[in-house]
Amino acid sequence: MNVTTTPSSSAASLRPPNKLPKPNDACWCGSGKKYKKCHQEADAEFIKDERKRLEANRVRPGRVSPMRTVPDSIPRPDYWQTGQPSRGTGRNVRTPDEIVRMRAAGAAAARILKLAGAFVKPGISTDDIDAYVHELTIKEGGYPSPLNYRGFPKSVCTSVNEVICHGIPDDRKLLEGDIVNLDVTIFVGGVHGDCNATFGVGTIDDESRQLIRVTHECLMKGIEGVKPGRPISDIGRNIEQHADKYGYGVVRAYCGHGISETFHAPLQIPHYFDARSTTKMEVGMTFTIEPMIALGTWEETTWDDEWTAVTKDLKRTAQFEHTILVTETGADILTLEP
Repeated sequence: MNVTTTPSSSAASLRPPNKLPKPNDACWCGSGKKYKKCHQEADAEFIKDERKRLEANRVRPGRVSPMRTVPDSIPRPDYWQTGQPSRGTGRNVRTPDEIVRMRAAGAAAARILKLAGAFVKPGISTDDIDAYVHELTIKEGGYPSPLNYRGFPKSVCTSVNEVICHGIPDDRKLLEGDIVNLDVTIFVGGVHGDCNATFGVGTIDDESRQLIRVTHECLMKGIEGVKPGRPISDIGRNIEQHADKYGYGVVRAYCGHGISETFHAPLQIPHYFDARSTTKMEVGMTFTIEPMIALGTWEETTWDDEWTAVTKDLKRTAQFEHTILVTETGADILTLEP
């Protein structure tokens, strides 16, 4: 909840920090008193009032329009009819030909995301965004990867405010001050290109602006951790260390994943430090890094639609994503326009 623009709490702040001290620790305000003798009671009241405000303004599901159709001329992934993807080859390292095709798919995804982000404004619905992304994807000669993936009914994920990920586009209109994550994936050339970004809707508050900035920094810190021969846990360590400076939570329920001809390959990339993630990165691996960073708790819950994940405390969350190729010197970002 800290609205300052530096990692440390400000003694002059009227709001408690994201991470509260223990009762016998020094108070966050800098008074020198124990927390229980200073701001603990006031903070409890603030948190109670904040929860009421968040409950009153929480995102609620709207009407979902029918699935959009894809022209017969567009090549499709294996799940387009059944909703059930195959397991893929199980390989983590890609061939030179696959990498060429993935670079093209990644560039296409980046172009779509850039245009979709520019389309965001107050008054349009997330279903309007879905229609636009669907059209852009077909113009690229590709299939929108989310469409009917395990039954997902839309062509893009639109996650607003406290929605962590997998938000289903509907007729809810974006409001001035909202933030929205657009998660774009295209299947083209027999492979998937996957990226996402969080955008402000109109004018947003300083707290949301800082969250978006720090979340993008977390993504780039994670990418800096990509080195052949190093364990995958290095990526999450970098992300978590940076988020911790601001008292932000790193969502644990969802992670990055291997990607190529399979949308979600078995390789998993946690965004927090997990000592069990000992798989060594190899030249030629491709996977996504997509940290979800929350103003408050990393804990989540899921709506009855079995897709929409939201923070348990209803505080805002942001996300950024790139598809990465491991090279001999580090990481090559595939989801950039050439």
